[in-house]
Amino acid sequence: MAAFRTAAAVVDALPEGELDRRIRTRTLTDLRGIGPKTGAAIVQAHAGEVPEYLARLEETFAELVPLADDVAEFRSALRGDLHTHSDWSDGGSPIREMAEAAIALGHEYVALTDHSPRLTVANGLTAERLERQLDVVAALNEELAPFRILTGIECDIHLDGRLDQTDELLGRLDVVVASVHSDLRAESAAMTERMLAAVANPHTDVLGHCTGRLLIPREQREGRRQRPRPESAFDAEAIFGACVEHGTAVEINSRPERLDPPLRLLALAVELGCEFAVDTDAHAPGQLDWQANGCERAVETGVDPDRVVNTWPADELLEWTAGAR
Repeated sequence: MAAFRTAAAVVDALPEGELDRRIRTRTLTDLRGIGPKTGAAIVQAHAGEVPEYLARLEETFAELVPLADDVAEFRSALRGDLHTHSDWSDGGSPIREMAEAAIALGHEYVALTDHSPRLTVANGLTAERLERQLDVVAALNEELAPFRILTGIECDIHLDGRLDQTDELLGRLDVVVASVHSDLRAESAAMTERMLAAVANPHTDVLGHCTGRLLIPREQREGRRQRPRPESAFDAEAIFGACVEHGTAVEINSRPERLDPPLRLLALAVELGCEFAVDTDAHAPGQLDWQANGCERAVETGVDPDRVVNTWPADELLEWTAGAR
């Protein structure tokens, strides 16, 4: 099913109206990542039909239904999403729309984790903009209660392992996701030292998309296009061991172009006793439904739902994030 996830990610990145045009002109399969089978399925699904290829797969592999049931049960245990973006950074929708989409999915909370200042390509928030965002979130929480928007940040990890925001502001946030976004091809020793420093930082709650890999190309702001890239090299046993020691959750990133960490590393993190956060890294409301991707990988590698921090009630989660600071 990886081909279908890839095709879905390609379609999701298309500008408004482009899918209709591609279907009308029969040029859908000209797009990298969409082949004849996935293209036919997209056309049929777009017309409101059950794709023939998927119907045949369901009939042929009916014995896999128990696995699908396990994934659905795992998904139902999730109470929220700890990694999302709005149009304050590089997301495409206002905070309210992201929150309302999360409510429609049955979430009890969602963490708003727009980018930090160093990531200018993603319109990262300066300290002053983040301060203003906190006021906006507080007002929305009054309107949307009992649903809660958790204040947060996806904080860039500097080359020396420092986090890209002031300690004072980080201490005021509900959730801090720390991620590497630069110098991804560094030597293993340097990357390991960098990540260890971030994991040990008392403000870090979640280690985001730990390998930084991209499985397919993707579009960025202003028409920029990122090419696929391999995993970063680091000592995974040391990093996951540090996550256990410092109480930092390992993110299971559900974006189709990331699916990070890879299964072999996810299995290692399970073996070492890590806690996890199954997140979408959503940049649009429809992407909040991608959590099933992460749940499937969690089930496949034996992740215990009780060790997934976003299966916990909000008060318990916030007690956990505040405890290390």
